[in-house]
Amino acid sequence: MDKLLTLLSQNARFTNAQLAVMLGTTEKEVEQKIEDYTKRGIIRGYKVLLDYEKLDMDLVMAFIEVKVTPKSTHGFDEIAKSIMKFHEVDSVYLISGGYDLSVIVTGKTFRDIAIFVSSRLAPLDSVISTRTNFVLTRYKEGGIVTCDTDVDERGQGIL
Repeated sequence: MDKLLTLLSQNARFTNAQLAVMLGTTEKEVEQKIEDYTKRGIIRGYKVLLDYEKLDMDLVMAFIEVKVTPKSTHGFDEIAKSIMKFHEVDSVYLISGGYDLSVIVTGKTFRDIAIFVSSRLAPLDSVISTRTNFVLTRYKEGGIVTCDTDVDERGQGIL
């Protein structure tokens, strides 16, 4: 992967000036390269990783494995595009193994996600079965450590 893309994937907040210094090039060249990557769809967006617990916001995340019957003309694409349209859905992946799709969803409560699965996802024509796994603790996400490693929540002191 291009070194510019590596740096941006590590920290998208680097300025063009900082990137230029790190790459030994000019700000203008960095700007043009980023613009080119964006136009070509290589850079799809930028996202902030929030710690919802520190914001005192309730947020439940679940990984839902979905077994589907693919359409003969569109394979898995048609059902994946239908699932992507739900506002609760953060990500959809075609996966190997016992299930076909992995869907990452968020809601305010466990019940919100259960209702989403039972009333919106499972009834879709192509869906055969689902398996929902709730996230209990986030340790690392997107390459960033998301937990405080010095506190043992089991009440046994410092790790």
